[in-house]
Amino acid sequence: MQTDLEIARSIPLQPIAAVAAKCHIAADDLELYGKYKAKLPLHLIREDRWKKGNLILVSAISPTPAGEGKTTVSIGLSEGLNRLGHHTCVVLREPSLGPVFGIKGGATGGGWSQVLPMEDINLHFTGDFSAIEKAHNLLAALIDNNLQSKTRSLGLDPRTVTWKRVMDMNDRSLRNIVIGLGGTSSGVPRETGFDITAASEIMAILCLATDREDLKRRLGNIFVGFTFDKRPIYARDLQAPGAMATLLKMAIQPNLVQTIEGNPAIIHGGPFANIAQGTNSVIATRMGLSLADYVVTEAGFGFDLGGEKFLDIKCQSAGLSPRAVVLVATIRALKYHGGVALADLKTPNPEAVAAGLPNLEKHLENICAYGLPVVVAINRFAGDSAAELAVVQERAAALGVPAAVANGWEAGGGGTAELAAAVVEAAATTTAPFQPLYDWDWPVKQKIATIATKIYGAGSVVYTAQAQADLRKIANLGLEKLPICMAKTQKSLSDNPKLLGRPEDFVVTVREIEIAAGAGFLIPITGDMMRMPGLPAEPAAEHIDIDAEGQISGLF
Repeated sequence: MQTDLEIARSIPLQPIAAVAAKCHIAADDLELYGKYKAKLPLHLIREDRWKKGNLILVSAISPTPAGEGKTTVSIGLSEGLNRLGHHTCVVLREPSLGPVFGIKGGATGGGWSQVLPMEDINLHFTGDFSAIEKAHNLLAALIDNNLQSKTRSLGLDPRTVTWKRVMDMNDRSLRNIVIGLGGTSSGVPRETGFDITAASEIMAILCLATDREDLKRRLGNIFVGFTFDKRPIYARDLQAPGAMATLLKMAIQPNLVQTIEGNPAIIHGGPFANIAQGTNSVIATRMGLSLADYVVTEAGFGFDLGGEKFLDIKCQSAGLSPRAVVLVATIRALKYHGGVALADLKTPNPEAVAAGLPNLEKHLENICAYGLPVVVAINRFAGDSAAELAVVQERAAALGVPAAVANGWEAGGGGTAELAAAVVEAAATTTAPFQPLYDWDWPVKQKIATIATKIYGAGSVVYTAQAQADLRKIANLGLEKLPICMAKTQKSLSDNPKLLGRPEDFVVTVREIEIAAGAGFLIPITGDMMRMPGLPAEPAAEHIDIDAEGQISGLF
């Protein structure tokens, strides 16, 4: 069996200008990054087209640690739609180097449903993550420089500064550090740390900005801390937005690449979904809708995280509304939620699949609450038995929900024809925008409770003393009308990763609430959330190599 990398290398790539021509993009409009990658100018976005386009959201049930293949299904679905004669573009997030060198691998799909050039996309790509990292760290440097200044000090209290530094790598030793040691010329000593770049508020801002002016406005709104006399300080008070936006000059432009079957793919931004909004940029989505009849996009982790945030934050902010939702389910994930240990997931077990169906059913209920049609995509793996697949198909039929086996990993667009046809049929039934879960003007606690009870299935929400203090700070800053971006484990519908299946009437505990005023949302933190992951005992990096001819091996 060929690896993803071997399959990717076997495909003769089309020049990116030829891929662009399929979207009627002139060669002169391309900012080339070699032969097979290009940046797209923002003037290609057309409001008269993106507001009328067919946007398809791909989400999933609560995943296993290995993920359920949303990216593979998204790419395979776009190939299938193109084969049916629907001009389609897939719009995805960029991979972070943390997972690439950690445990999960790259994020370019798999098998015969990949975006190419796979190696480039997974390794640095066009430098967007680097630019975000530099813009973030510039603000950190300006903050510490102002703390040190005797002539231009804003009077910032260093104890209130929560802005850390970022890097695009898993490194647990940098989570908590002390800076400013070495004497009076080396800065003000204080505790801080590093987050991974995908967790940066700059990443969230880039992915919600609509243009460069909006980007600068959002950068200026970043909350930095308080002065000693309790005045709030924002990035604009440090004169930071202009230089930060300059570093992001090219990063704000979406990236055009191609699928295995030579169809257009736009890849841009990469916020995590368990601590940020988990979707590609507003600009990339609008760009795709301006250039194609159908756009397939995904939201990270399960629908309870990425899907909810896609609709209640991104779509509400940007005026987007999907025509249909594809809910990815796998036999292995259903068995996992049915009580089967990770080591035994490959063993056929139709009874365990049936026991795990309540998790699927809850996600379906959540999607329907938004007034959107849904199609279940059963992402097929080689060991799935016919009896196990039948369990899911029969239950979906009983619920009146269309379900199709997606075999894009093995057969590309040829393996997703049934799914593509079901999605077109579902999208045609949508005649009105989706119904948001909550109103941004509601009180903060009401918005949090609505998400926790209606989407997660919680019985109640409790707040620690720190979270209560954060609520008072939010009120004092006048930020109560921002939407909610819940930080929660992806492994469970609850805030406890050990509660699998469909837990009910549990208590969600909000530990603290972070302010992302630049991105334009509040982040209630539940459970033990990490913004800087660590490497596993056997990192994927140990198996990645390059030979004398420049050929890479070991990349997923």
